[in-house]
Amino acid sequence: MRKFYSSLFFFVFFLGITGFGQNIPTPKSHFGFDIGDDYMLANFTQSEAYFKKVAEASDRVRLVSIGQTEYGREQPMMIITAPENFPKLERYKEISQKLGRARMRREEAESLISEGKPVIWIDGGLHANEVVGPHQLIQTLYELASRTDEETMRILDEVIILLVHANPDGMEIMSDWYMRKEDPTKRDQNIPILYQKYVGHDNNRDFYMNNMSEAENMSRQQYIEWIPQIIYNHHQSGPAGTVVAGPPYRDPFNHVFDPLIITSLDAVGASMINRLHQENRPGYTRLGGSVFSTWWNGGLRTTPYYHNIIGILTEIIGNPTPSEVPLVPDRLIPNNANPFPITPQAWHFKQSIDYSVSLNYAILNHAVRNGDDLLRNIYIMGRRSIEKGGRDTWTMYPKNSQAIQEAYEASRDNGSNANRGFRSGVPTEFYDSVFQDPERRDPRAYVLSADQKDFPTALKFLNALIKSGIEVHRATDNFSLQGKNYPKGSYLVKTAQAFRPHVLDMFEPQDHPNDFLYPGGPPIRPYDAAGWTLAYQMGVEADRIMEDFDGPFNAVPVGELLVPEAKPLADASGYLLDVRANNSFMAVNDLLKAGIPVFQLGSAQGDLPAGSYYVPSEGKDVLATASSSYGVYPQTVSTKPTDSKAISASRIGLFDYYGGSMPSGWVRWMLEQFHYDFNLIFPREIDGGNLNEKYDVILFIGPGVPSADGGLSRYSRGQPSASEIDEKYHSMLGRITAEKSIPKLKEFVEKGGKIISVGDATDLAYHFDLPVKDALVEMGADGKSRPLSTEKYYIPGSVLEMKVDTSHPSNYGMDETANILFNRSPVFELSPAAPNAGVKPLAWFGEEPPLKSGWAWGQSYLSNGVTAFEAKMGEGYFYAYTPEITFRAQSHGTFKLLFNHLYQ
Repeated sequence: MRKFYSSLFFFVFFLGITGFGQNIPTPKSHFGFDIGDDYMLANFTQSEAYFKKVAEASDRVRLVSIGQTEYGREQPMMIITAPENFPKLERYKEISQKLGRARMRREEAESLISEGKPVIWIDGGLHANEVVGPHQLIQTLYELASRTDEETMRILDEVIILLVHANPDGMEIMSDWYMRKEDPTKRDQNIPILYQKYVGHDNNRDFYMNNMSEAENMSRQQYIEWIPQIIYNHHQSGPAGTVVAGPPYRDPFNHVFDPLIITSLDAVGASMINRLHQENRPGYTRLGGSVFSTWWNGGLRTTPYYHNIIGILTEIIGNPTPSEVPLVPDRLIPNNANPFPITPQAWHFKQSIDYSVSLNYAILNHAVRNGDDLLRNIYIMGRRSIEKGGRDTWTMYPKNSQAIQEAYEASRDNGSNANRGFRSGVPTEFYDSVFQDPERRDPRAYVLSADQKDFPTALKFLNALIKSGIEVHRATDNFSLQGKNYPKGSYLVKTAQAFRPHVLDMFEPQDHPNDFLYPGGPPIRPYDAAGWTLAYQMGVEADRIMEDFDGPFNAVPVGELLVPEAKPLADASGYLLDVRANNSFMAVNDLLKAGIPVFQLGSAQGDLPAGSYYVPSEGKDVLATASSSYGVYPQTVSTKPTDSKAISASRIGLFDYYGGSMPSGWVRWMLEQFHYDFNLIFPREIDGGNLNEKYDVILFIGPGVPSADGGLSRYSRGQPSASEIDEKYHSMLGRITAEKSIPKLKEFVEKGGKIISVGDATDLAYHFDLPVKDALVEMGADGKSRPLSTEKYYIPGSVLEMKVDTSHPSNYGMDETANILFNRSPVFELSPAAPNAGVKPLAWFGEEPPLKSGWAWGQSYLSNGVTAFEAKMGEGYFYAYTPEITFRAQSHGTFKLLFNHLYQ
């Protein structure tokens, strides 16, 4: 009996110090409502205060900032584990890093696996209109900090958990907006601005470029600091007739992945769906039950695949305003995609929170049961990547498989295999003819020479890689490889590293398979882009090194960003800036703001092309800053070139609309980075006229212009009445209309203004009655033209090559060809009357197939199609660029096509 009471005493004492004694504040005690209550949202200020309270009260939680957001808020990460694990936290991080980078032998790795603990990342709130995400984060924090059940205690003992708020600014904007109305039934999410300062929903399209602060903050934790084994990215909403979509995902998956990525997704997905089914929670769909694949790079859950990390995405239904699960008859039939269908019913916010917390626990339990394998597998994948990069390797791209089939068919045509009898396959020699072909090997490395024409942009490209954890080497002396000489200060990226899949993906073209619903049927739309090769988009010159090599190369410390070499600027009577270097535009803008005269050259000067800039000696101090900070190294000259004209800064208007345009937001960020002054211009201001009094040039980037037939643009979001919103947002209301706005824009151009249109905005050409027409149409049986069917022509986001008129001032600094991001973009055909009407082509497709990276079906329809033109209208000019020349602030190779227009 004494033993019983003694044991009972210690049991109660243990509970006191581990559970009740910590007094973890409940969400309701802090927020005034339970997480998941209908019509109730917490904002970030309240959430941050709760995170601090819990961290102060719990010895299981450590709150840290991973950096600042674009609006200057601290971005929080909560590290959660058993109190006994915190003294060794840095050691567990070191083990995770070492296994992720896989530089040790297997014996040492096994020792680290035995010592280490799996690291699991769970985030929420990236898309601020998907309000389940940040709120499940709050509830999960409370559960892990307060619960003392056996399952939770085991998770805390065995796992390091990183809870990360992905978008603090967005939560503040969205929640404050939703909660502003006292009547809960009238609350809405129709916010007037983007929920990320610049890019809104595109904040999940930035994770290989890392332009935005939030993306850079998270990438640093994922690929440099912690290298977790699983990254769980919460989203919504689930497909109609389901509750949540999750792994495993549909085909295709990217060919550079290690197979363990795909099978690991199967394993984690099984843990997730099984837990829901154990708890009698129906409505989980997977595989072909949703649109999500594992092809694309650039998202918070997809970029991890290229780093041997298991990336998990779920899309769940739910909103504080109660909703319903709709009736979708096909979803009621159990199948492999929907094993446990849900029936139509009312749905409340709390149900989504409960599902989300359960899914979090499923992943954490998977890590408990499979922790050694998670650590081992990330090492195995990384080690295999290093080994592949150090030997001859052929990736199994669709183009290689097709080459085998074509070679075999050709041999049959000439009779050499007519009687071979291979009914069940193709003779092995045809495999060898492709997968032993030296020209088809993967490179051992890539060299970015320091003497390329826009080396500062090459450094930006390398920094994008470094932010994603890629290892980079710098040449400490001149060297030669493959018969080519390179100067000191050049950079080399080896493929013999753990994150080799990401390296290949940033340099090599994507080879998206032809993916149709059925033979001869419509294409299956990729989840995002089909091709994106960043080196192509940025116009970076990178040489592929195919053989083993050595040289004077020093490794750049992992995560250390590169800065241009600072060079002194000599005294001179004048200086020349190379227009081919994008950062020269920064220097020009700094000079103009300082009141320094700048002149543009009308012809080549030495090795500098036409369009370059001359600056007199009084600009030396500004140019010295450019030389030391931007990597812009002016040439000295003794006299001002005779063929030069003074330029001045244009008064720039950048079109936007209520709710915020993401393409416009990317350009807003770009203009700030390159030091342009500008104002946002909304439909009401356009309708008011007198635009020439305020602007020299107006930029229309992407959606917002009515379609050619007078209908709404691709962007057709509803707008509130002025009485429902604060007066400060009234100026954002309205739409561009053919009846009122177009005449004002036409007047602006004809009076000497300039309009630059990109992508969908090029529909302005039809509203201005210019002698151009759609090149992507065919004649129907009724004699009327209609768009080409997707069975004949389909090009999702991919990199294509166009030809450029380098003699035209609009294209100063460009090469004769340019890589463009083409995203179901328009293509024009000029009418015979175009030359006499002052319409000139600036860029176009040639007759050869233009695909460089991605997927293009029916490329022949692009032959000689016009991708950019100039139109003289009265005293001004209209310019149309059909490709995405500013695509997500990634396509540095075509930035000049915009910048050249921004001076008078």
